[in-house]
Amino acid sequence: MTITRKIRTAIHHRVVEANGFVFVGGTIADDTKVSMGEQTKNILGKIAGYLREGGTDVSRVVNASIFVTDLSKKKEMDAAWTEFFGDDLPVRATVGVADLGGGAMIEVVVTAVKG
Repeated sequence: MTITRKIRTAIHHRVVEANGFVFVGGTIADDTKVSMGEQTKNILGKIAGYLREGGTDVSRVVNASIFVTDLSKKKEMDAAWTEFFGDDLPVRATVGVADLGGGAMIEVVVTAVKG
């Protein structure tokens, strides 16, 4: 099995390809002072770019894990999420967490298939 790692940061690679899957590590918004909905839109746009780097696209996302600091704002996140994915909604879990650091309200991890 070949493993390809792309977009290295100080602590991880943003994209890892293995066995026909593309894994995108935890992604937060560039501007953490905006609303939950705006942070979600920014994150999903970044993830779309990471998926392209891995040779796939958002229509091939099969799984997502979402971490949010305020579950009362989940509807904002859901609206941006469904607008972005349309009919290609992946399975997902949304987990409430105490803190993501730096004012981030949401962090998203996804797995996609290549194709």
